[in-house]
Amino acid sequence: MRKRLAVLVAAAMSLVLVAFLVPLAILLQSVTADRAVTAATAKAQSLTSLVATAGTAALRPAVDQLNTACDNRGSAPGRGLRHPEPPNECGGHPVTVFLPDGTVLGAPGPRTPGVTLAAAQGSSLTVEGDDGREILVAVQGLPRGTAVVRAFVDRAELTRGLGAAWLVLAGLGVLLLALGVFVADRLARSIVRPVHELAAVSRRLADGDLDARARPGGPGEVRSVAAALNLLAARIRDLVRQEREAVADISHRLRTPLTVLRLDAEALRDPEEADRITGHAESLERQVTALIDQARARDAAPGACDAALVVRERADFWAVLAQDQDRAVTVAIDPGPLPVAVGEPELAACLDALLGNIFAHTPEGTAYAIRLSAAPAGARLEVSDEGPGFDEVPRGESGAGSTGLGLDIARQTARASGGTFSVTRARPHGVRIALELGAALGMP
Repeated sequence: MRKRLAVLVAAAMSLVLVAFLVPLAILLQSVTADRAVTAATAKAQSLTSLVATAGTAALRPAVDQLNTACDNRGSAPGRGLRHPEPPNECGGHPVTVFLPDGTVLGAPGPRTPGVTLAAAQGSSLTVEGDDGREILVAVQGLPRGTAVVRAFVDRAELTRGLGAAWLVLAGLGVLLLALGVFVADRLARSIVRPVHELAAVSRRLADGDLDARARPGGPGEVRSVAAALNLLAARIRDLVRQEREAVADISHRLRTPLTVLRLDAEALRDPEEADRITGHAESLERQVTALIDQARARDAAPGACDAALVVRERADFWAVLAQDQDRAVTVAIDPGPLPVAVGEPELAACLDALLGNIFAHTPEGTAYAIRLSAAPAGARLEVSDEGPGFDEVPRGESGAGSTGLGLDIARQTARASGGTFSVTRARPHGVRIALELGAALGMP
């Protein structure tokens, strides 16, 4: 945005400067030429009265004096011939007088067609040539006809000082353009900097830093956006805090029936059955405790664990129930350790949710498989079954007796580790759920 504003201002200023400076440069060229022609005309007209009244003997010294007063030092073109050119302080306009009898006084020069035309018509002319301009003043009333006073202005005199003036205009245009771009860049920076700060605060909020706040600055519209973002961040923090407290309270309430369940298990007469149910109750209590700790934790660093150990432990746990239901179980786990960026309780809860879905929504005797393999970015966990299959259920919606929360737990676990989650149909039937778990930092 900053660069685009600078380019836009530069383009607009360039158009304005061209529209202003080009006509001004043309006007300077015209004024310079008119000034030289006016000076030459005045010089030629200063001899008309003398040409009309004085003879050749008296006229010659006057014309020579007018030309020599300018310290002749060069030549000016005139239809193939060159004649002396005075220096700048005298105007640089050599004067020649053509008398009716053919006598030529002053600066040498040929009788050009313009001179002939002026003598024939008896009128003053200005003739534009390749080398400059001829200022022709006709003097009538002479005994033998019309005399012509010719002042010549060459191209150098017509454009004298014009190059320096154009350079000044060009320099002024470049200076104004640079100044405009600089001001536009400063203005764009004052707008873009607060926007970048808003983007940085948004990224911090997305990363879980709910205390991030934007500093009001810049134009009024940007300050309004910053205030709205700060209000949104405060509201998100309050909602997250309320949700964590609600989850912690609900989880804490589960401890009472768990305690009763464990007491009932201890009261069973069969010690083996009592130990099994007690173990289940203790496992559930550990999950509840982990859920409470997770809900009350804030800004905690992401957990990490050895996926091979956790998956093997949960696979063995569910294998007992699978044996009771005559389910064939395939477990393939690469040799560990396989460190992943997921805490042990979270990964165990994720696998329990996926296996619990299999036991809850497939008939007894349906086989399932658990595969854990190393991946370049961590580990890949696959859970598949040979059941009738299902379409992924959105979170909170019921379908075939499912709320969709089990899949959501797995999805959130994969994404929290920096990985991905996918559900595909298995062949010839069934479902395959794959989790790409990100690698844990700091674990060998």
